[in-house]
Amino acid sequence: MSVQFTNEPMLDMYIFETSQMIEQLEHLILSGEEERDFSESAINEIFRIMHTVKGSSAMMMFHEVATLAHTMEDIFYFLREKKPQKIDCSALSDFVLDGVDFMKVELEKIKNLDQPDGNASDLIEQLKNFLLFLKKDNEEANLTEVKPGKIEKEETPEDKIKQFYIAQDKTATQESQYENRFRARIFFQEDCGMENIRAYTIVHNLGELTDEFYYIPADIIENESTMDFIKEHGFTIFLKTNTSLEVVENFFQQTIYLKNMEVAQLETEAEYQAANQKEEVKEELEEEELVVKENPIVLPELIVKKQQVNTPVDKGSHSGSVQSIISVGVNKLDKLMDLVGEMVIAEAMVTQNSDLDGLELGNFQKAAQQLNKITSELQDIVMSIRMVPIGPTFQKMHRIVRDMCKQLGKEVRLEIRGEDTEVDKNIIEHISDPLMHLVRNSVDHGIENTTERAITGKDRIGTVTLEATNIGSDVQILVRDDGKGLNKDKIIQKAKEQGLLHKKPEEMSDREIFNLIFLPGFSTKEKVTEFSGRGVGMDVVAKNIEAIGGTLSVDSLPEKGTEIIIKIPLTLAIIDGMNIKVGSSCYTVPIIAIQESLRPKESDLICDPDGNEMLMIRGQCYPILRLHDKFHVETTVQEFTEGIMVILEQDGKKVSVFADELLGQQQVVVKSLPEYLVKNKKIHGLAGCTLLGNGTISLILDVNGLMQLQ
Repeated sequence: MSVQFTNEPMLDMYIFETSQMIEQLEHLILSGEEERDFSESAINEIFRIMHTVKGSSAMMMFHEVATLAHTMEDIFYFLREKKPQKIDCSALSDFVLDGVDFMKVELEKIKNLDQPDGNASDLIEQLKNFLLFLKKDNEEANLTEVKPGKIEKEETPEDKIKQFYIAQDKTATQESQYENRFRARIFFQEDCGMENIRAYTIVHNLGELTDEFYYIPADIIENESTMDFIKEHGFTIFLKTNTSLEVVENFFQQTIYLKNMEVAQLETEAEYQAANQKEEVKEELEEEELVVKENPIVLPELIVKKQQVNTPVDKGSHSGSVQSIISVGVNKLDKLMDLVGEMVIAEAMVTQNSDLDGLELGNFQKAAQQLNKITSELQDIVMSIRMVPIGPTFQKMHRIVRDMCKQLGKEVRLEIRGEDTEVDKNIIEHISDPLMHLVRNSVDHGIENTTERAITGKDRIGTVTLEATNIGSDVQILVRDDGKGLNKDKIIQKAKEQGLLHKKPEEMSDREIFNLIFLPGFSTKEKVTEFSGRGVGMDVVAKNIEAIGGTLSVDSLPEKGTEIIIKIPLTLAIIDGMNIKVGSSCYTVPIIAIQESLRPKESDLICDPDGNEMLMIRGQCYPILRLHDKFHVETTVQEFTEGIMVILEQDGKKVSVFADELLGQQQVVVKSLPEYLVKNKKIHGLAGCTLLGNGTISLILDVNGLMQLQ
């Protein structure tokens, strides 16, 4: 079945939930491998994840993913039931993580609406052989025990229920091939949503137990009203099977977002069918207003007595329950943020309208203040909705460290701190790859092998630390290792050889020398490996971080380790800025970068021996950057004493920007520069633009770019 014909809400739910479960599975596998053992709770959780992925993938007709999940499920079913003593955790982790990688690739194809056409047959065969070896190694002679079930590919649940009804019509007294009868009632968690589709997933997986069943309500896919019915009264299933009550309970226990369930064994066929009670139950249900008039819920042909359907569940806990959490598409949040940004601009256009100059409008000012208060609160709420913890991004690095240690023969542990620190979702998406590069470099370049660490008296296991903290309106991320550190002399020598040194080494600070590793083409690695030595990677990291308004810097001590400091803004959407004027042009400087502003005296201005203009304030010397010279703007303000100096600071660097005058502080909405301007003009020192309240376009200064213009 082609992906484009799949029901879109079901596909979105499948992608979201399967992605989450695969991440959780990866974390469980890595934790088990680190402990060299899988706990009983971990095995149960992995089995549940595989069971759910198998069922949902089969329902969506992604058969290769479903078959792979089913094969992995078999292994953990064996571990759960037989509890073998001999388990090669490393080999098991390798196989399962290979399966995780395959599923991730297939999910990416599905997200892009491509056909998931990967072939996992070799991996499936390896997993089956591993299971056989596991059984043999643990002296398991019987290789034919009951499996968790098979994947049904052809018959739909609707086909099965129709066949069941036809069989019942032909002979109501015909004996069934199944001995046991059960009634199950499922309640989902209040905040899960799409209860009817989740119920359909259960129905689809019932093929593992039986082909004789029916459920209430019956039209769970065709009728959206069944969501409210299931939310309030649960999803009831009647089935016949040869399995035991314990097996049936275990089957329903694997349901994702399960709140509670009740499974009862029925003694007689009359209890199971109770067809003569159909009209009576319908009337009673209508009296309780459970049937929606515009879109009535369909009851099956066979139905049990109402007193048998109603299990002792607290009705008040379900009736009138309100979802406390809902899932919202990121594109909708992006649109909402854009609208809030436009509203901020519109508010400024109203309150700063030049037509109001010289007018005393008391009531208008009060209304404007109230509007500003509401706008600010709305902006804060929207921003908070978009904020997500950085923890999941950090957790992904465990896999990077694990794989590299296996290939490089090193022992490294990853420590994570500040994982609850929140960042705008769009920024999170931009820092994942840079973090991966930095962690790989720490393991490859920084951490020594076990022998070298023993010689220097270090712990044989190296440590890489990821730490995130909030600093004002920025988030600071540290990537720290306890390796051999950076060699300044070697960095300088390599920079000279590669023609990357544009300043005398003796005039450079340690941090400036270390920051040379971020230049394009720089590498101190003598041997090209899979991970490094090609002169690419760190410069890409720097460009990606700078693209989101962030900065990079490096500190290092010989034999103590290296620390890379990343500073990124909380959000890219709206910033607090100071507007300054140069000639007829307007520029906006981020408030966070402003140290102070002043009108200098003649005595504060000096020139160094090379003729560079400097500002001397309280014994501190700052290089002066004339904006009108750098951006070729015509202005009548040429003398420093006639204009204003704005001292900017970032990452220990300082510069004094000369402008005509300050226009005032304002929250501005960041807009990207036109693409043709970025490509053709190649203007450095600009981060974007914004629209002011009076309709003027203001260019937002990139402080880090301005520092590089010196």
